[in-house]
Amino acid sequence: MSYKLQIGEMKVEYLTDKEIWGHFNYIFSAKSKNSTTYKFVLIKSLIENLYNVNDKLELQYDVLFYSFSKIYWNLVIHHRLNQINMIDKKSEVQRILLDVQSKHMIPDSFVFDKLSDELQIQIVHKVKKKCKLNVMGAIYGDTDGTIYDFDNKKEYLRFSPAFYSFMQRFQRVLKYLSNYHLALFLEKFNEQGDTSNLLLKVENVSKRASLDPFYQLLAAFYDGTCFYCGKTIKNKNQAHVDHFIPWSFVQSDQLWNLVIACSSCNLSKNDRLANTHYLDSLIDRNEIFLSSSELIIRVDMKVYNNKKLKELYTYSIDNGYTDIWSPRKRLER
Repeated sequence: MSYKLQIGEMKVEYLTDKEIWGHFNYIFSAKSKNSTTYKFVLIKSLIENLYNVNDKLELQYDVLFYSFSKIYWNLVIHHRLNQINMIDKKSEVQRILLDVQSKHMIPDSFVFDKLSDELQIQIVHKVKKKCKLNVMGAIYGDTDGTIYDFDNKKEYLRFSPAFYSFMQRFQRVLKYLSNYHLALFLEKFNEQGDTSNLLLKVENVSKRASLDPFYQLLAAFYDGTCFYCGKTIKNKNQAHVDHFIPWSFVQSDQLWNLVIACSSCNLSKNDRLANTHYLDSLIDRNEIFLSSSELIIRVDMKVYNNKKLKELYTYSIDNGYTDIWSPRKRLER
């Protein structure tokens, strides 16, 4: 009955990689009672938020369940996919989202990002309340209480240092595994395509519809030139918001990881890491952000520090992002 726990205390802080792989293998196996997609979506949400933890490795529920709600909304509403192992039945979170859609007459075409901020907050609150009962204790139980501490009253979890390090080092593999097993589950209880088709949908459910809100923030600190090549960007249509660490790795949009680039650099860089020279430049840029009273109150900036960005860069390389990119021509600044 671990799924009904309100508080979970970590039973052991040190585990070997082999022991942790054993826990993940169990979660993804038939031995784990996966009657809904909850566990797969929670793992995806944890991976998205690895760099939203504080110095104590604590992650707030509002941040975690924003990701969970976004993924679930895009699966349930945008893609019309059933999330439970019974045809013509609905998981509880699924019913919450369908009720919200019906009440507000929201078309299927609306991804989560297109909803108003107020409605997003309402949805996250409802989903969080339900997941406290049905989700937080489930993976805790599957890992014998070793993955995290959690407290449903205080609304936070604290990663086991061993699990946290493991998830950083094997982030890409864990992302692929969770996406694949989520697609396999969905294929069994939906009639919309095969695993490959569903995997494509699953891989992109976290993608933001538009980065324009970030452009508005970045523009105030940007000198009208491309972050990478230094060329002048003459109009907004030629300015792209780029994920310095590729989105395919971080799977989230953090202000400290976003820059304004010209269209040529953005398209050329594509899914690659930029040279370490630009890492230093980004660290300097983020120091300016940290001195801004407007930006320092943002959730993503509250948990940012330079060490975290450097680690993310290193772990990106460790996870296979070894094709390092630089612009063909760079203007000296």
